[in-house]
This record gives sequence, structure tokens and C-alpha cells, in this order.
Amino acid sequence: MPHDFMPGLAGVPAAKSAVSDVDGQRGILEYRGIRIEDLCEKSSFLETSYLLWFGRLPSQPELHKFVEDVTYHRRIKYRIVDLIKCLPEHGHPMDALQASVAALGMFYPGRHVTDADNNYWSAVRLIAKLPTIVAAHARLRRGDDCIPPRDDLSFSENFLYMLADKVPPALWVKIFEVCLILHAEHTMNASTFTGLITASTLADPYTVVASSIGTLKGPLHGGANEEVVEMLRAIGTPARARGYLEKHLQQKTKVMGFGHRVYKVKDPRATVLQQFSEQLFKEFGTSPLYDVAVELERATADLLQGKKIYPNVDFYSGIIYDKMGIERELFTPIFAIARVAGWLAHWFEQLKENKLYRPDQIYAGDHNRPYVPIEQR
Repeated sequence: MPHDFMPGLAGVPAAKSAVSDVDGQRGILEYRGIRIEDLCEKSSFLETSYLLWFGRLPSQPELHKFVEDVTYHRRIKYRIVDLIKCLPEHGHPMDALQASVAALGMFYPGRHVTDADNNYWSAVRLIAKLPTIVAAHARLRRGDDCIPPRDDLSFSENFLYMLADKVPPALWVKIFEVCLILHAEHTMNASTFTGLITASTLADPYTVVASSIGTLKGPLHGGANEEVVEMLRAIGTPARARGYLEKHLQQKTKVMGFGHRVYKVKDPRATVLQQFSEQLFKEFGTSPLYDVAVELERATADLLQGKKIYPNVDFYSGIIYDKMGIERELFTPIFAIARVAGWLAHWFEQLKENKLYRPDQIYAGDHNRPYVPIEQR
């Protein structure tokens, strides 16, 4: 019986979901039906996470309890810290994060995935502890002591504090919070699909998230904003931006940070971040990367008129993180800190009517080949 084959499952629905929706033709992204612009303006990352997990915005008492639960579970076991200390200093932070998250499941077994209470506390631990793990590894690999979380600081404020050992400016906290909201969820992508496949085996949530982290590490998925910063540094000065773009257009090679597989108009997340990036650099001063980025965007708008190719969310997030003093290798782990909210939302949804993922394949090999003895080969 003939089968249709779509490489990469492009355009093939793999699940039904009520978590989020993208309208790529109109440039609309909604979480549980609420526009991303409204959430960035009015919500917080933890309130948005609650919305993603439970399908509705929390009441004030519900949000207060949720924030308290997450805040209480920010700390990590000293043996997790010891594990991080044993990892190679030159190893990528995503590898350290994946290993540490997998290890969390040994300290907090979450195998009883039919138990709603077990699942809630597993999810809370994951969203609470990922920032602590990322910050601890970032400092320990430099030879510095890790900094314990502070209960009096908000989610984003605490992460930036644990990285730099100082309380960040209020604008930085707001912009970082917006970055987390924008990266929290984006329908069916490679890392979410990976998590769903793992979840369908009824694996524990730490294994689910560790598998998603492994997929996010790939440069075709989560590493784009790292590559944007590398590209802007390679361009060097605003005067070289147009020439760089012309060369890549002539060679028909991709310019990092522009275009999106889903959006046929400007990525709505990029629109939000562009506004905040302008505010950030106006208040805290420009930077060479920002000056190059502005000129590159101007050249793109000029040379690609009518092509519907716009800067995406990765174009702005990288230069924002760089301005905050965050090293480039932490950009994708920060993506994971945000996206764990979406991964877990899909995990909760998968468990409601779970069915093991078992796709078919189209065999393209030989049949009836004889076995040739080794002495005759």
C-alpha cells in the first residue's frame, strides 16, 4: 500500500493541542487563546506558566500559592552541585543542564505519572530548579562559587542575581521576564515533539524534559540567537553590514536571525522584543553589537523589499542578553528555562489521553540479499 512521505514530518499534524496556536499568515501567537502581546504587557512568567499548564489564568490566591511553591523549590541538592563541579569546564552548558535535569529524577522520583499531586510537584521542581542549575554551572565553570537563590527576589530577578551576584536593574528584570514569556511555548516544534514521544512511554517528567533539552541543543532549533551574536561580531562595524548582507544574498546563504519557517509576516515576538531592545539601549547606552544589528536590519529592509523576510525573535534576544552581560553559551540554556513551561504543558496534556507514539516508516532498502561468508568478502 503506497504511503505519502513528508521529510521531517513537515506539515503533518502529530497531536491535537489547546496549549498554543500560531497564525503565521497574520503574525499571531496565542497561549491558551490569549495574545502574546497582552501577556508580555500584563502578565509574569510564572502566571503565564500557570496559564499554559492549567488552561486558565489563576486567581490571586492561586497565583500567590504557585509563586510560593516555585520559590520554595529553587534550591538544589549539594550533590547536584557536586555533579556540576565534576563536569568538564569546557563542556557546553546545555550538556550540563541535560545531565543535571536527568539526575534530578533520581533525587525526586516522579515515576507515578498517573498521580496528579506527584505531577504538580515534579513540574514545580523543574521550573524552579532549572535557573539555579544554569546559574550554578555558569559560575562554577569560571571557578566562582555558586550563589544560592534569594526568596525575596522574583523569578527573573533571582536568576540574574545568581549569575552576577548583584541585584539587576528593574528594566533588565522586566525585559528578561518578557524574554521568558516569549520563549515559553511555540506549538509543535522539535523539542516539544521529542518530549511528547518520551512522555507517551509514561517516562517520568525529568526524563521528558531532559530529552527535550537534548533536542533544543541542536543548532537548527535552540542555538539560533547564539549564532546571531557570532554573526554580528563577525560583521564588526555598522559600515560592513550592507556588504555582508549583499554577499550572502549573492551566494544565497542564510542570514541568521531573519525569516521564520512558520511566520510569513514579522514574528510577533520580534516586534515585542524590538520595542524593549530600543528601550534597553536608550537607557543603558548602545553597544557595538546593537549598532551593527540596527544597520543590518536597515540594509535588509532596503535590499529585500517585498520579500517578507523580517528579523525574528532570535535576532533581538541575543543582543539583549549580551547587553546584560550574559555569555553567549548561556543563551540556549535560558531558552530551556523558559520553554520548560511549554514542555510541561504538553506533558500534562499528553497524559490525559495518552497513546504511545509508534510511527511507521517507508522501507527503502534491499530484500533477499544473501549472506556472504567473511572469507569471501
